[in-house]
Amino acid sequence: MTTRPSWDEYFAQITRQVAMRSTCLRRQVGAVIVKDKRILSTGYNGAPSGFPHCAETGCLREQLRIPSGERQEICRGLHAEQNAIIQAALHGVSVAGSDIYTTHQPCITCAKMIINAGIRRVISLECYPDQLAQSFLEQAGVEVVLYGHGGSGCIGGTSSGQ
Repeated sequence: MTTRPSWDEYFAQITRQVAMRSTCLRRQVGAVIVKDKRILSTGYNGAPSGFPHCAETGCLREQLRIPSGERQEICRGLHAEQNAIIQAALHGVSVAGSDIYTTHQPCITCAKMIINAGIRRVISLECYPDQLAQSFLEQAGVEVVLYGHGGSGCIGGTSSGQ
């Protein structure tokens, strides 16, 4: 008999699958917003709806030699967390009191959106070194969980095993 995955593992696997839809040339990121064990919305990083993908146009950040984690406003794409929150809003779905599963810890811009959307818990599968984002989430009382990572090398958050 196979072992059923925990709810966290179940949603973590779905988050990894969502990331596979990403059109970013640098990093494939996925996000899944969940409340009461039900998926409310998903998102992945990529260009706005109707725009050509970066695979077609090239990466603006690569062309301008912008290092990862810097000058995030200079990018054609939206982040996975942004797209998940926007998709929920577009379809009239409140995400207040929900959890968001992300393949990578949120950046400061996404952290601020998560806080204002009323999301109560962030479960990240991989690190993303943004101390300010972690500080904001902590100040807002948003629980940050580094799922299956053991916490080594990550900024902030509690660790959870798989």
